[in-house]
Amino acid sequence: MPHVTSQDGTAIHYTDWGSGAPVVLIHGWPLSSEMWEYQARFLVNNGMRVIAYDRRGFGRSGQPWTGYDYDTLAADLHSLIEKLDLSRAALVGFSMGGGEVVRYLARYGAARISRAVLVASVVPFMLRTDSNPDGTPIEQFNGIVEQLGKDRPTFLEKFAPMFYGRSVLHHTVSDAWLGFTQQMALYASAQATIECVRAFGETDFRADCAAVTVPTLIIHGTGDQTVPIDAAGRSAAKLIAGSRLLEYEGAPHGLFATEPDRLNGDLLAFLI
Repeated sequence: MPHVTSQDGTAIHYTDWGSGAPVVLIHGWPLSSEMWEYQARFLVNNGMRVIAYDRRGFGRSGQPWTGYDYDTLAADLHSLIEKLDLSRAALVGFSMGGGEVVRYLARYGAARISRAVLVASVVPFMLRTDSNPDGTPIEQFNGIVEQLGKDRPTFLEKFAPMFYGRSVLHHTVSDAWLGFTQQMALYASAQATIECVRAFGETDFRADCAAVTVPTLIIHGTGDQTVPIDAAGRSAAKLIAGSRLLEYEGAPHGLFATEPDRLNGDLLAFLI
């Protein structure tokens, strides 16, 4: 399996498909790069080179005990970009993956990057503080960590329907897709799953946003109950100079699966 070795020796698995302008897809929590199957195939079939990798601790990457802070995660992305010698690449980050996008650009600059996309991203800051009153209370993140520690499979199984906005009346994804989501989530290490809640829940990306200089597209669903649009997509659009916000009316967090055709079209239009 192709992989790049990170700065601390962790093996980061990736796929590299197609040819043309490079696009790096960065998955969300608690999934793996396999979440991008609708987007990866579509972009390759439309003439792009698509690189998708598994975050450390997830998918087929190594599972170290430490290194789940965003400085290390951005360094992993940097190692991948350097190994593949990418030039004028686009970075597309979903949910937690949006953090890697802006932290990478803030730490390493845009010399190799042409544009960025934040899809249902946690950027700029999820935690409620005096300076971020629209954020999520720390007690909610503490509760997630506690439940993951007690019974990770059950928590993740119950979490998935909200992630996709699925209910008795709205079958936004199939039972099989929920099962696929559970499969991806359980393949990750428990340590990575828990530590990444702390990372995406408590990391302040507001200064990183100010450092983003490449054209940036922000896509967020107005029905997102996992990462609410007011504290995330709309706030990020105000902080990233020249960015463009597309709001998907009523769409849930996992819009890569619930709105794949619309997302694919918007990605392609921005990336070409």
